[in-house]
Amino acid sequence: IEATGPGRRTTGDDEAFLEQLSDYRNLRERLERSVLPRATSVDGVQFQVQASLHDLMLRRGGYVQLGTEGQQRLGQITDLDVRPVQAEVQGATGGASSMLLRLAEGTGLVLDSDGTPFHDAPVRPAESDEVGAWFRGARPARAGLVVGDLLLAPGVPAVLDAGGLNRHTFMCGQSGSGKTYSLGLLLERVLAETSLRIVILDPNSDYVGLGLVRDDADPSQENRYAHVPPSVTVWGSESADRPLRLAFAELSPAAQAGILGLDPIRDREEYALLVDLLATARPGKQLISGPDQLLAAESDTTRRLGRRAANLGLFDWAVWSRGAAPSLIDELRNPTARCTVVDLGSLGTVGEQRVVAAAVLSTLWGTRHEREPCLVVIDEAHNICSADPRDAVSALSTEQAVQIAAEGRKYGLYLLVSTQRPYKVHENVVSQCDNLLLMRMNSEADLSDLGRLFSFVPTGLMAGATSFGLGQALIGGRVFPRSGYVQMGRRVTHEGGVDVPATWAETRPPSSPTGP
Repeated sequence: IEATGPGRRTTGDDEAFLEQLSDYRNLRERLERSVLPRATSVDGVQFQVQASLHDLMLRRGGYVQLGTEGQQRLGQITDLDVRPVQAEVQGATGGASSMLLRLAEGTGLVLDSDGTPFHDAPVRPAESDEVGAWFRGARPARAGLVVGDLLLAPGVPAVLDAGGLNRHTFMCGQSGSGKTYSLGLLLERVLAETSLRIVILDPNSDYVGLGLVRDDADPSQENRYAHVPPSVTVWGSESADRPLRLAFAELSPAAQAGILGLDPIRDREEYALLVDLLATARPGKQLISGPDQLLAAESDTTRRLGRRAANLGLFDWAVWSRGAAPSLIDELRNPTARCTVVDLGSLGTVGEQRVVAAAVLSTLWGTRHEREPCLVVIDEAHNICSADPRDAVSALSTEQAVQIAAEGRKYGLYLLVSTQRPYKVHENVVSQCDNLLLMRMNSEADLSDLGRLFSFVPTGLMAGATSFGLGQALIGGRVFPRSGYVQMGRRVTHEGGVDVPATWAETRPPSSPTGP
């Protein structure tokens, strides 16, 4: 500190100031360290906790023991933050001064609550075996799906209640969070541990490997999965188990009109003709197996429909069966496999993907009265049940998804909806979900919306999603005893979709100079 010039402190003043500053800091640290970890609850269910920030061992989402050895309760910290406190400090000369202290303050839930209030109860981090004992006691007597470990209780398995999947499930996470890998892991566990039928709408070919076991799979998990591969069928490109094909006549009238771009008011004559063609079709006989047959019709109006189809490029779609290949619709109505992977990513156009997605959801809804339990997985759901569908076929798939979300449970149709962009999924789908699997999400706006829709998840736990690492998730709802943080485990099967290698970013060796 410079000590020369008018109005400046002398060197002696500077030394005294630095000594006072050091004393102030030391006193503040001693006072902050004196804050004991204590918890208070007025209802025995929720509690407030405080602790020193120095050597802080409490964590948001972590588990704690509340009370003394004579009366302990297991709790979970749901939120934790820094709280500034003004303190009056008595000086050596008798004068008082104000000092700003900082302490950790948060909230939590008593997991084994008996409803008894408590005050100033000692708090310590719970041991893994203490947490594991509570989770084992809270587990229902149904199939358990081990998807990894509790993130903040190492070694304690994170076991989902398979029966909780009879409620719709919403899964989201931004790119790079491990969402696709983790969804594949969850589907593996459902296939290995239950008899639930699964139909997957797979836009990026991520789940086509559910029938292919990895060479480095965990032996115990591989053994439990051994019966699954023969029951997985992939409908997709020519190299798939089954070619992904539809017959034009199998589509609903609304879907047929949608792909032809027909409006019932604007295109009155053509729309009426399409309705008449469908009305005159005999049961069991396809009047029009493909849109190209419209061009060969005797009626000029019918041929106009054909020309419309040609202008839209529908004749070039590879998805039409034209009576030559088995239809996906037949498989959905009379399943021969327990897990049907619909590889939308193998289709050549977005239009084909939208038509197949709408047809799958419509067919499953049409078979609802059979009441056969089925988990309907919609990946990249912002494209299939969009909050703002851009065309008639997209609107149909959205409408069908909303209907299944609202009424499907009573017929055994359970949704598992996954996306990177929660705000782009129709709210009437998301709001019907009673389970949440949330991976890393940095958008505060998205987290705020999710907090509103999934109010059963503590807000503080939701906020922790911004700091998740790869494969870390917040799970809450009917599938988990209490909302908590999970580190997802390893898969048994191959992940289908892969990123493009970033070899373009590798350092190139310096080029050697060349002579003439």
